[in-house]
Amino acid sequence: MRIILALSLALLCAFAQAKDAVPMAADEAVEKRMVAISDELRCLVCQNESLSGSHAELAQDLRREIRSLIKQGKSDAEIMDFMVSRYGDFVRYRPPLKASTYLLWFGPFLLLAGAIAALVVYLRRRGERVNTSAESLETTLSAEESRQADALLKQNDMNESENKQ
Repeated sequence: MRIILALSLALLCAFAQAKDAVPMAADEAVEKRMVAISDELRCLVCQNESLSGSHAELAQDLRREIRSLIKQGKSDAEIMDFMVSRYGDFVRYRPPLKASTYLLWFGPFLLLAGAIAALVVYLRRRGERVNTSAESLETTLSAEESRQADALLKQNDMNESENKQ
């Protein structure tokens, strides 16, 4: 019992000495601006993660670069222009609508339209093949074969009705 009491007391002392996390930058305003800007930028290593959420070394270097630009007095637009001039429009999550980014904006819709057109063509051709194969079956049966098939169908219907009773 004394051992448990001593361990719990030691644990409480350890929690009492815990401190708050120190912000990355000495100036919280700089840090908030850096986070806001880096949320709009894509990590070039991870590509589907924002620059602020990435743990890649390049992302850390870019965040450090953004902090230094903020401390130099650059505006958010100037920092974005610097990043785009260095890494291209791909670095932005929302690239501007211009001739070089039309494929980024409209490419998914073009792929969807192409897939729908291909599906429609495939289904029409498949329907035509089914219709022609059914017609060819009907024309290949002679009159005698048709009578035999009808007789078999009638016999099958009679057997099913007897089984139900």
